[in-house]
Amino acid sequence: MEFIFFITSGLFLGWSLGANDAANIFGTAVGTRMVRFRTAALIGSVFVILGAMMQGSGTTRTLSQLGSIDTLGGAFTAALCSAIVVTVMTWKKLPVSTGQAIVGAIIGWSFFTSTPVDFSVLTKIVGSWVTGPILGAFFSALLYLLMRRIIRRTSIHVIKLDIYIRLALIITGAFGAYSLGANNIANVMGVFVNSISLTVHFGKFTFSTIQLLFFLGGISIALGIATYSKKVMETVGNGVLSLTPETAIVVVLSQALVLFLFSSTSLYNFLSHFGLPPIPLVPVSSTQVVVGALIGIGFVRGVQEIRFEMLGQIALGWLLTPVLSGFLTFLTLFFMQNVFDVAVSGHERINSGTDLTPKIQNIIHLPANTDRLLTIAAIGIFLLSALVLLLHYRRNRLKMAANEKKLAEQIQYTDYQKALSEIELNNIRMENTSMAEHLEEKRKELVTFALNIGEMKQFLEVLSDSIEAADQEQNLQRKHELLHAELVRIRQKMSFTHEVEHIYKQAEQIHSDFVSRLALRFPDLTEHERRLMVLLRNGFSSKEISPVLNISPKSVEISRYRLRKKLNLRKDENLTQFINAI
Repeated sequence: MEFIFFITSGLFLGWSLGANDAANIFGTAVGTRMVRFRTAALIGSVFVILGAMMQGSGTTRTLSQLGSIDTLGGAFTAALCSAIVVTVMTWKKLPVSTGQAIVGAIIGWSFFTSTPVDFSVLTKIVGSWVTGPILGAFFSALLYLLMRRIIRRTSIHVIKLDIYIRLALIITGAFGAYSLGANNIANVMGVFVNSISLTVHFGKFTFSTIQLLFFLGGISIALGIATYSKKVMETVGNGVLSLTPETAIVVVLSQALVLFLFSSTSLYNFLSHFGLPPIPLVPVSSTQVVVGALIGIGFVRGVQEIRFEMLGQIALGWLLTPVLSGFLTFLTLFFMQNVFDVAVSGHERINSGTDLTPKIQNIIHLPANTDRLLTIAAIGIFLLSALVLLLHYRRNRLKMAANEKKLAEQIQYTDYQKALSEIELNNIRMENTSMAEHLEEKRKELVTFALNIGEMKQFLEVLSDSIEAADQEQNLQRKHELLHAELVRIRQKMSFTHEVEHIYKQAEQIHSDFVSRLALRFPDLTEHERRLMVLLRNGFSSKEISPVLNISPKSVEISRYRLRKKLNLRKDENLTQFINAI
């Protein structure tokens, strides 16, 4: 039970790591809606746990060498104070490092317990705070130039490019989550390694202390990703440099490479085997590397795109994090030991003020017998800090809830407007298509009428000339023959054989593709039946079809009945609708 209580601070720190550092992995992909948040959270959670379990021992060993916290009370306090500092910085939307916070907490514990600090290890860790962003900037600039060159030289369709970018974001995000778990699990559970000795048997499997701690730490990071990982991305993604999905791939890949280099035991052993200087196995701040990667891309794209005022705020957060964490750890350790009587060190126990007061007096020359005053002051400072944090948390929660509600309303209104615009646009397109088809049909009808008028005019001109010639004929016999011939021509013209044929030809031209499909689908149709179907397709009624086919309306009905039989239509099927569907 004691183990479960004390380890909660480490789980809290892991949650803070997932909320702060792990947000850098999929933040831009989710923000640009290239990857859904659920997908990003699931992939990030799985690979963070895998990285922690498979490759987290190297950095943990280095961190434990800085200051070996050998009691659960000390480890609990260091992890709790680090988590508080990281969470406060997260509320302020400042991308800080859990590694800086835990290093500051370890130094605060070492000072409180008079445990010597290994400055060679501290130098390696602090050096990584400088080399990490530099390597991130180098990798990102190189990868950005390479990606831009590939995109320019390859002609990839926009849709395919979008698919490739989504896939690349998922793959690089998985690699980034794995590297984050491998490198940063030391920040979460490293302080507990030397203070816990526990073995868990689960069926045929046996978990050691480190494996159990790493598994629980990985789960806590995963919970931070799933529940609170969108908070810092406004600062990292858009505060320093505006990101696109393409540049997000570069940033995440650069971060993953740097974290992998500083956590790979195999690479460390390989370089050492050949006598080369190995890359130290130290926990590197993923946030610092991301900021360095953004700066690298900014220098390639143009220095004017970098928001240096935001960089100043981030740098200030980096400086304050270890200082605040160490100071808070020192005060909390004093409070834990003197109020709750919790052992914070495995060395000879520091008494409740009798040994601590002279130590502080030697530093700031306090008068004697001030142990009670210091205890009251520490309690007061702790309670005041807790009250301030509680009020600040309450205020930010209310403000965040109001902003989220307003944003949700704006997104909903935008979606409604977009949906309405798309419906209106589709209606306009359908109307334009219908109008275009209607105008084309009217144009063809006008052409048909113009041709008929021209032919009729030509016929009447010839008839007028013939009648005029017959009228001037003096021979009555000849005049009678001429008039009789014109009368025969008029009667022939009244049959409208040529006009009817012309009308049918025009109807055929309007639906020429229909005539072709009709011949392919129903090759056994007679010419009479084919003409009947063409006229029905053009909207002719039985009464209008009668003079065109030179048959009675009753015969048209009989022809329609026979056509239905030949087409095997059911009684409930409409012949005209069937023809229009061909």
